[in-house]
Amino acid sequence: MTTPANTPANTPADTPTDTPADVPANTAAWIPAKHARLEVRPAPYPRPGADQLVVRNRALAINPLDWIIQVEGSLTYGWLRYPTVLGADVAGEVVEVGTDVTRFRVGDRVIGHAVGTDKDSNSAAEGAFQHYTAVPEKLACPVPEAMAFEDAVVLPLAVSTAASGLFQTGHLGLRHPSANPEPTGQTVLVWGGSTSVGGNAVQLAVAAGYEVVTTASPRNFDYVRALGASLVFDYNSPTVVPDIIEAFQSRTLAGAIAFGATSAASCVRIVRKCRGKKFVALATAPVSFEHLGDPDRGRLAFPRLLSRLIGANIALQFAARTRGVGLKYIFGTTLKTNEVGTAIYRDFLPAALADGSYLAAPKPMVVGKSLDDIQAAMDLQRGGVSAAKVVVTLP
Repeated sequence: MTTPANTPANTPADTPTDTPADVPANTAAWIPAKHARLEVRPAPYPRPGADQLVVRNRALAINPLDWIIQVEGSLTYGWLRYPTVLGADVAGEVVEVGTDVTRFRVGDRVIGHAVGTDKDSNSAAEGAFQHYTAVPEKLACPVPEAMAFEDAVVLPLAVSTAASGLFQTGHLGLRHPSANPEPTGQTVLVWGGSTSVGGNAVQLAVAAGYEVVTTASPRNFDYVRALGASLVFDYNSPTVVPDIIEAFQSRTLAGAIAFGATSAASCVRIVRKCRGKKFVALATAPVSFEHLGDPDRGRLAFPRLLSRLIGANIALQFAARTRGVGLKYIFGTTLKTNEVGTAIYRDFLPAALADGSYLAAPKPMVVGKSLDDIQAAMDLQRGGVSAAKVVVTLP
């Protein structure tokens, strides 16, 4: 359990709770119903499960998933019980640990990947957008004293998603990252290297001993090179696909990982022409959900989007299968159930952050200082940001 005794996981904010007197008062930015705007109200304090820690949040980051759940509501996360608390990225201090937690103590500075919207959690107590959140020990990492919480909080969901696609056996199945990796002689294609997840995919692949070829807009070329990419191509170039295919004529492909609504088809076209592992791990649906949040979207907006999504996925799967290319979507929290979570959050990331060999990327764009600013931050993220992550700090 992650809530006080006799308190439902998704207790409405205006319902009295049996919160013990010795625990702090909590407040959350609730989403009260499908498609609703966030409302800041009291929330139960989350008691940790045996393998969880409770974090007093000092910074929260916004991801596309947050506003997609809000504006779409049914197709992707239809299991959610409302009211609930969204959000995945937290950074702050540990205030309580579960009975089985061994890596953390009260007072430790940490980042954590909150999993409250997962189907097997479905718990407001485990959502990020509140002052106190219960997070799995397996998806938490110490934060160096010299690193600000607003810098560190950009990492959790991006790291988890990139690591799931790169290292899980059902995806690319690459060798795990380490402090001093031996070169593998293979190259990973990361389409969308300047995105939040893409930038972490670049760093993780390099730390595992792979060369990285990636795409970005020209203004972000230097940024992705600083993360470790060897070659960068302009994804808007009309010749980007043949240019990357040519670059791979002298390389062995270890697989591709794709970010962005138009990335999958391009990756399939490239991978089929390469020598090596013909597999694409997908982090993004082949359509955009952005306009579902428009106030004048009309009642047919969702059916039209659903039709485009189904059609695009069928076309994509057909193109991949007929070209001998493997294709699989990434769900960014699956690493919590396998060895990849431990390999990243326990064995690699703490030391890499401490010695500065792994960068907290992208840079935070701090847009608010309270839970009242979360909705505006989500709206800003929906409008699009480049080589940055929208962050809200908390007192």
